[in-house]
Amino acid sequence: MLQRTFWLSTAACIALALPAAAQAPPASPARAEAPPNTVGEVRVEGTAPPVRTSIDRQSYSVTNDLQATAGSISDALRNLPSVEVDVNGNVSLRGDPNVTILIDGKPSGRFRGEGKGQALQSLPASQIDRVEVITNPSAAFNPEGSAGIINLITRKSAPPGLGGSVRANVGSGGRQNGGLNLTRKAGPVTLNGGLYLRHDSLQQTFRSDRRFQDPLAPGDITQTLRMGSAGTVNVAGVRAGLDYDPDPKTRISLELDYSGVTFATDLLENLRQTTAAGATRADYDNGAGLRQDRDSLEGQVSYRRKWAEDHEFTASLSRERNDEDRTRPILRTFRTPATGPVFELSDNRNRFWNTRLKADYSRPTPGEGKLKLGYAWDSDDNDYRLLFIRGPGAGPYAIDPARSNLFRLDQQVHAAYVTYERPLGDLTALAGLRAEATLIDLDQPTQGVRASNDYVRLYPSLHLSHQLSEAQQLKASYSRRVQRPQAQDYNPFLVYVNPTNRFQGNPDLRPQVTDSFEAGYQYRKQGTILLATGYYRRTRDGVNDVYRDLGGGVILQSKANVGRAQSAGVELVANGRLPGRVTYNVSGNALWNEIDARDLGFGAGVRSAYTVFGRASLSWQATDKDFLQLQGFMNGKQLLSQGYRKPRGGLNLGYRRKFSDQLSGVVTVQDLLDTQGYATVIDTPLFRERSRGESGNRAVLVGFTYTFGGRQRDQGFDFGGPGPS
Repeated sequence: MLQRTFWLSTAACIALALPAAAQAPPASPARAEAPPNTVGEVRVEGTAPPVRTSIDRQSYSVTNDLQATAGSISDALRNLPSVEVDVNGNVSLRGDPNVTILIDGKPSGRFRGEGKGQALQSLPASQIDRVEVITNPSAAFNPEGSAGIINLITRKSAPPGLGGSVRANVGSGGRQNGGLNLTRKAGPVTLNGGLYLRHDSLQQTFRSDRRFQDPLAPGDITQTLRMGSAGTVNVAGVRAGLDYDPDPKTRISLELDYSGVTFATDLLENLRQTTAAGATRADYDNGAGLRQDRDSLEGQVSYRRKWAEDHEFTASLSRERNDEDRTRPILRTFRTPATGPVFELSDNRNRFWNTRLKADYSRPTPGEGKLKLGYAWDSDDNDYRLLFIRGPGAGPYAIDPARSNLFRLDQQVHAAYVTYERPLGDLTALAGLRAEATLIDLDQPTQGVRASNDYVRLYPSLHLSHQLSEAQQLKASYSRRVQRPQAQDYNPFLVYVNPTNRFQGNPDLRPQVTDSFEAGYQYRKQGTILLATGYYRRTRDGVNDVYRDLGGGVILQSKANVGRAQSAGVELVANGRLPGRVTYNVSGNALWNEIDARDLGFGAGVRSAYTVFGRASLSWQATDKDFLQLQGFMNGKQLLSQGYRKPRGGLNLGYRRKFSDQLSGVVTVQDLLDTQGYATVIDTPLFRERSRGESGNRAVLVGFTYTFGGRQRDQGFDFGGPGPS
């Protein structure tokens, strides 16, 4: 408690010192600001390259991505360099799945935990204007996410008066989605709002083949699992916002955002175990259902005071609540052994509250420098309740106390940072330091386990940019990142998944720390952009899945700090134009990865692998009204702590017809070749498993978009202007 009080007091003192420190250097004379609403809208059509770089990030426009027009955020991310997205919506950056997703620079609870992939698949990409990929963030950003940050920038421009858009898409397999966006600007007040609805049908097949040692006889037992499922996903989202500008330098904003996801599916699976002698050891069917409801509600109030370019103060306070209810009933019918059917029902009730307070101050300094200071407080409250009910197939049913549990975790992070950027001739340097105090309390009343896990870390960063010529630039950077375990990763309760699988968290987990180094070259001239980046990451205390054979074919999946890991690679990106009004976007990534798992103590060793990732897009402006697009991607073999994930790829096709300045139609084909499955191999001294899943992702979507009241475009993203702040 004394240590905790000390660090809280230190964080508070740092926060109080920031305003005083900010007054130290005299500000440069403020440049006169133009009166509001005096500059006409800038329209750039078909000439702007889709990528822009700055000293610490790369920004990609998704305005002309036809898959994003009718699809989800996952569909938009799947076509960006450095980014990989699997069939479940889970995102990786350069092979690392520990990615932080932000919306307009702010975190969201919907992108945490097991449901973040589903959230990305549920939200419409049509609300996104561009995506910032920040593989080596500066100290001004939260260091959470060892792979880096993906920042989704929403469309914000609001011409005077009433404006907006209406869109609707229908597709094969019962897929439907649509939305409405509205803005109204009158004097100092801007109102904006939106509605989004989505319905998807789901089909999936899964199979796994597992071999493990027979506890009763020589040789191995072979286990086969075959599963088929079908279901639906319904999504509804509503957002509303208000901006009030009492004067040209001040803005007060209110935001409210709600999203609800309902997932329902039915599945049938068969599990069969055979001994080395060919005898049937187990044979049963599972008839199961799964219903999951996830509601997210967030409110935020923010204040901004801007005296001049690069001289402003911002503050925000937000509160978010996520409710997730998941019910899974199973009726298990046995052939071997010859026993009666068994009914099981797991009922999960997860509650998550998050409160964030953030303040940032920036100002110019002599010598064209820029100083930024900030403080942030982030508080999470997590409550997890699992109620397990079981009994004979015909009843009666009763709560099983040995398989039910309650788990609570509270986490607070206090952070203060400073960054300083300054040009030195042709060289520009951006240096930063962030200090964070993390306080964690966990409570497992079922087992009477209570623990605390407090620590303090420093996160430095350095970015360098050297202008070789008007068209060429060199860049180098370093940052330290952290990956804190998810709340459920700490839960020590042994969770019963099914007769052959268990899961158990680890309250002693340490945060994963990564030191990331990059060096790159950029060429940009006459619409052609070439980027080449070399990178190296060194990780300690990596948090990974670990599988153990408990005997009798029961496998325990847990979490552990798997020693050390390192990776290195080269990324190439090319964007440009070909004859005949054709543009291309091509990127590739060659990666070497090594995981040292010798500290696990059950035969694991040093594993390494080479892999490649690539994607390409060809766009053809056939006429002034017709636009066609072909996209493809390939993700190579991905190393796991005890195995690997096999390569996979996909191909998408799109066509847009512009009927008028207000009305356009789009036809898209997702997963044209029906190849977006996944396959995983787990190989340990005690058991081996091969698994493969196939999702019914192939679909044809037809949609229309109607805009009114002016063109809705974020004027702050002018590809020809200076880099983003």
